[in-house]
Amino acid sequence: MTKNKITLNYLAKNISIVIGLVLIWRGIWYVLDGLDKFIFGGSHTWTALGGILIGLFILYLPDKDLKEIEKL
Repeated sequence: MTKNKITLNYLAKNISIVIGLVLIWRGIWYVLDGLDKFIFGGSHTWTALGGILIGLFILYLPDKDLKEIEKL
């Protein structure tokens, strides 16, 4: 039986992936906030509702159900 050793290289690779994903998400968040200010005058109501509807649609597409929401 072999043990899986967590090496420094393994940790560095996974931490860099997490940091990269967080930075991408942060950038997307700021772009969407800018669009809110530019198009809707800073009101997040319509973009929040639109985001919820688009998110539900994206969750529905693969399996044609919304079972993923049950995990919340």
